[in-house]
Amino acid sequence: MNKAFYSFLEHSVKTGLISEEDIIYFTNMLTARLGLDSPPDEEEADLSFTEALRGLSEYASSVGIIEDTAGERDIFETELAGLVTARPSEINAEFYKLHAESPDKATDWFFSLCKSNNYIRCEDIAKNVEYKIKTDFGELEITINLSKPEKDPRDIARAAKAASSNYPKCALCPENEGYKGRSNHPPRANLRVIPIKLQGEEWGFQYSPYAYFNEHSIALSKEHRPMAIHRRAFANLLDFVDLFPSYFAGSNADLPIVGGSILSHEHYQCGRHTFPMMKAGAQLPLTFKGFEELDCCKIAWPMPCIRIKGADRERILDLAEKILNRWRGYTDAEAFVFAETDGVPHNTITPIAYKTDGNYVLDLVLRNNITTEECPLGLYHPHADKHNIKKENIGLIEVMGMAILPARLKSELEEVERVILNGENPLDNPKTAHHAEWIKKYGLAPCDSLSEKIRNSVGLTFAGVLLDAGVYKPDETDAFMRFINKVNEA
Repeated sequence: MNKAFYSFLEHSVKTGLISEEDIIYFTNMLTARLGLDSPPDEEEADLSFTEALRGLSEYASSVGIIEDTAGERDIFETELAGLVTARPSEINAEFYKLHAESPDKATDWFFSLCKSNNYIRCEDIAKNVEYKIKTDFGELEITINLSKPEKDPRDIARAAKAASSNYPKCALCPENEGYKGRSNHPPRANLRVIPIKLQGEEWGFQYSPYAYFNEHSIALSKEHRPMAIHRRAFANLLDFVDLFPSYFAGSNADLPIVGGSILSHEHYQCGRHTFPMMKAGAQLPLTFKGFEELDCCKIAWPMPCIRIKGADRERILDLAEKILNRWRGYTDAEAFVFAETDGVPHNTITPIAYKTDGNYVLDLVLRNNITTEECPLGLYHPHADKHNIKKENIGLIEVMGMAILPARLKSELEEVERVILNGENPLDNPKTAHHAEWIKKYGLAPCDSLSEKIRNSVGLTFAGVLLDAGVYKPDETDAFMRFINKVNEA
């Protein structure tokens, strides 16, 4: 505990979370929070911030300050990190002072702060398995998500007994900033949110604690309202890339199955990352009547994506709105595209905005969430033969070419390799039985490069997942052009 105590303080000073002038004040604050009358004996401060927080929470649980569960320790550690994080007003003032000089200076500073105060869980994120695989659609990015800690059974039991609360209403509401947390809501004492304006409305900008890509961030509406795709959403995305030209901004779709995991609160995913889809070239040039000055195409991608590029944002918004409105009401039975069934709407768009060469780029990915008896989870959704690798919804990040795969795959694929090398029958092993057909499909057999072949097979499976999710396959040009012709009718 002594080492953790002084490592915590030294890290806070070194990273600029607190000033050297305030060291006595924060020493006393930490001493009091640990139930001590005086600071512990000084020891060498050679622990990382995460290790220091862990050491302090272990001490707190050992003396009964908190209960010894993963959830209670997380709340305590986050509270301590929040203790040395400046107040929102101070952070906002510094952010906008730097933004006036350069948007990149502002985001660099804020990103560094959120890593320093452990809001961005760098040590957890480093556990993820990440690699790239070459496919017919370029290099796809594969991530096996190991960063989010497993729930402690005691915390699960406590959450089940906890009194219901609607504060904050959800994990994206502005009331999360500085919130202590509870058994059924994550701690956010060290969260800081930068206020921004999108289309004159109040929004917030924050980083993601479990980032999937560089400077993974979130823009969130101050108002708790459902996801919505409309002209204003497109305009919001362009406003965001005006504020932060080095970042992209994209929105999950606004319908179940093809939307993200949170449909109840309007928000966008953002960051400084060039996704595989953004690198894709043109498959088919497109011309829209009345918008000839815009550079438009269907890109070479497994999902149908209309790319609009130009300098005039209002013209881009006019065309994007027209495409969206036509798609919302578009039915083509021959292509199995239905705008609605029994009054339930199916068509929507996943939009992504960014800047390049002084122009705006707006990518519009056509989505449809219809289900069938054969595909009850969604026709344009990962099909059953790929569920051993990916069964979850295909949201914005995956649409752009980054697979977010479940943690179970790490141990399962290791077991697949062991079973193959030992000549065992995968059907006899509960960890590998559901991979048996997949092993046959990709001809996985004992060899020196088996690990690499398994990784390649996962990447090719993900490419197939994106094809499944595509309303039009890359070679279905005639059906796709029927929709484009519909857009050009009026």
